[in-house]
Amino acid sequence: MKHLTGILVMAAIVVASNILVQFLLLDGILTWGAFSYPLAFLVTDLMNRIYGPAAARRVVLAGFVVGIVCSLIGSQIMLKFGPAVPLRVAVASATAFLVAQLLDVAIFDRLRGGAWWRAPLVSTLIGSVVDTALFFTIAFSASITVFGAGADAAINWAWEGAPFMLLGPVAPLWVTLAVADWTVKLAVALVALIPFRLISAKYSRPMP
Repeated sequence: MKHLTGILVMAAIVVASNILVQFLLLDGILTWGAFSYPLAFLVTDLMNRIYGPAAARRVVLAGFVVGIVCSLIGSQIMLKFGPAVPLRVAVASATAFLVAQLLDVAIFDRLRGGAWWRAPLVSTLIGSVVDTALFFTIAFSASITVFGAGADAAINWAWEGAPFMLLGPVAPLWVTLAVADWTVKLAVALVALIPFRLISAKYSRPMP
């Protein structure tokens, strides 16, 4: 199966990110998962460049299924403060991944004929913004109330006021988490252009 490598790599990234998100950095405003997760956009873009958008969407759907499985497993692991993966985080993760990755596929395909760097950079940047906005809003925003009091209680620590990015004015903690996360996504997107160029140049062929 020609897409198997992409599916396996995407699955590995999703699993690794679900594990690494448990390990905190910089007083808790980042996790190691923030560095591994953006590589999913690299995999999607490479599959899109090499095999086309249909193949990229198959890899995204595979990652989506793996992510749901990870969330189901995490929801059954009880820590002292509750489940390792609260309901809102699980829904946010699945929604953000699927929407952002499929948007990445569509934007990349539309920009395919331009300079080699434009499609992966623009699609990843836009996808990352959407991913970050959806995930942190659904998972942590106090304005989202559809999940019920129990689900809100599991994540209300993110509503606490804290200096923005550790230095600025007081803001809800989840806002700092979102900005820090997107900053890492931006950095990884820029660095990922190097392996994208090397791998795509080796394996790409003209699309029919």
